[in-house]
Amino acid sequence: MTKAAELKTIDHYINGKVVAGVSGRYADVYNPATGKVTGRVALANASEVAAAIANAEAAYPAWRNTPPAKRAQVMYRLKTLMEQNSDKICALLTAEHGKVLNDAAGELQRGIENVEYACGAPELLKGEHSKNVGPSIDSWSEFQPLGVVAGITPFNFPAMVPLWMWPMAIVCGNTFVLKPSERDPSCMMYLAELALEAGLPPGVLNVVNGDKEAVDVLLSDERIMAVSFVGSTPIAEYIYKTGTSNGKRVQALGGAKNHAIVMPDADLDNAVSALMGAAYGSCGERCMAIPVVVAVGNEVGDALVKKLKAELAVMKVGPGTDVSNDMGPLITKEHFKKVKGYVDLGVTEGAELVVDGRGLVVAGHEEGYFLGGCLFDKVTPGMKIYRDEIFGPVLCVVRAESLQQAMDLIDAHEYGNGTCLFTRDGEAARYFTDNIKVGMVGINVPLPVPVSYHSFGGWKRSLFGDLHAYGPDAVRFYTKRKTITQRWPSGVRETAVFTFPINS
Repeated sequence: MTKAAELKTIDHYINGKVVAGVSGRYADVYNPATGKVTGRVALANASEVAAAIANAEAAYPAWRNTPPAKRAQVMYRLKTLMEQNSDKICALLTAEHGKVLNDAAGELQRGIENVEYACGAPELLKGEHSKNVGPSIDSWSEFQPLGVVAGITPFNFPAMVPLWMWPMAIVCGNTFVLKPSERDPSCMMYLAELALEAGLPPGVLNVVNGDKEAVDVLLSDERIMAVSFVGSTPIAEYIYKTGTSNGKRVQALGGAKNHAIVMPDADLDNAVSALMGAAYGSCGERCMAIPVVVAVGNEVGDALVKKLKAELAVMKVGPGTDVSNDMGPLITKEHFKKVKGYVDLGVTEGAELVVDGRGLVVAGHEEGYFLGGCLFDKVTPGMKIYRDEIFGPVLCVVRAESLQQAMDLIDAHEYGNGTCLFTRDGEAARYFTDNIKVGMVGINVPLPVPVSYHSFGGWKRSLFGDLHAYGPDAVRFYTKRKTITQRWPSGVRETAVFTFPINS
């Protein structure tokens, strides 16, 4: 077994430098393709998180008063540095998450696009002004930062999801404390170093690695004004209830069970290609993945299953460092067992396992957490494999008799994150987009993830809070509006007015 002294240690990033953990607690970091421990990450205790918050609080006054144009210049330089070091960032992603390098590059690009949006801070933070709202009275509003804010991010997008949060929060004038996933922390540590190199003052961005102990400090410390979270629904609900009960503004993005509907008139070949990527890309570990396909009509269902089965037969699964592979491993051994257990359960529940990926062995990586793509047919809404978020390479095919019946299935589910419809019928598409109770909708687009200048978020139990992630909603989440009404005396004494002021 690898000795602790030989392992890479990932500590914390506080006040512009790497700070060694003092709690004495560590978690192993694995290479999912080999199953081997490659490092250990320090798990912060309450005092270490408090130190990060204190440094963010100390950095806040000067950063708040830094002109938005200068804050934006830091983002411009950060964007350039991320592009120049993209190969290293992607290698870190693949080494600890397992996703194929091409997929890592796509994740990073989406993150960079959020930094690009943050570069527009001078425009995004402009207030509103009205002259002479009353006799010699002017009124205007402005958007002021909140103070110290925090982010808690998941393992599945170690670069992109943090980049949804801290660049916009920081460019709005806040300072930030981030707790990334302890399963793949190295990427965020490196991004913090690049932010410092880009000119971000020490203390404006701090990274504390940890587990629930660190999370609970962020949710309870009165110096934290707002918390952003992405993860599973049970944890999102806990984050939202705990944070708001402590007086914080909270946005907590939870789980998903995204459905795709395939209509009889759909371009089936293109739909199948799209569904393969949406269901099995990143090993299904995406909140925008498509784990359920609703085929409208048995003829469509039979043809769809036949084509998906043929595609799965040629899909390449292996280590993410080989860009010829389509899919890499699952993140941990525990998650591998969980996903495999759902496949076992689906068989027990009576679904038809058309393609069984449980026996996959990748030569030279026998200890890696590889599960082949799995395909179920004749899945029904009463099955757990239909209801639960599996978060793995498992696609369930459900049959429906009409578009409305398929939509009713989607609307009845507890999650409302994303969905899509494959059709050539504009009337059906318009009806679907207008009436489906889901936050992000695609027409012939299986992963309708909004671009950086729109906002990301689902409905129902996929989002707790009123504001979505990144885009215009991020500006509103990380700022508070202040309205000022002003008049200068004319030198003539006025009579006291005891009625409510009106403009007349």
